[in-house]
Amino acid sequence: MRLIDAEGENQGVVPLERAVEEAISTGLDLVEVAPNANPPVVKVMDYGKFKYEQEKKAQAARKQQKHIEVKEIQLRPKTADHHLDFKVRRARGWLEEGKKVKVRMRFRGREITYPEIGREKLRDIAEELSDVSEVEQTPSMDRYSMLMVLTPSEE
Repeated sequence: MRLIDAEGENQGVVPLERAVEEAISTGLDLVEVAPNANPPVVKVMDYGKFKYEQEKKAQAARKQQKHIEVKEIQLRPKTADHHLDFKVRRARGWLEEGKKVKVRMRFRGREITYPEIGREKLRDIAEELSDVSEVEQTPSMDRYSMLMVLTPSEE
């Protein structure tokens, strides 16, 4: 086994017994760092401290991630123009804030037999918001609703 001591210096290839004695004499743990290497690499270290530092690094990395919020507006094929304009204004505000927007067209009763009406309204909405957004997912049917996802445009 290749041994790395507590100060981080390479002690070379040593038998397992010597590596264990080194760890016991320093009062630390013997940790296998690279088991697939030839010969395997072991290091004398405080394993609890090592795990703690790894968890802190992982926590800091999660904190740095950018969380994108997804908002949703729901419409129907018979939604009045005034209500449609109101919903589009709301979606524009969310897109300008950097949030994704799901636009869901709900079909009830016999409306489901005319999905092209819903697809046309969704296309109009995407066109109206094209200055602040890009279509991430084109309109697609999901049982009784049609869904389109808009993302803020990269500017």
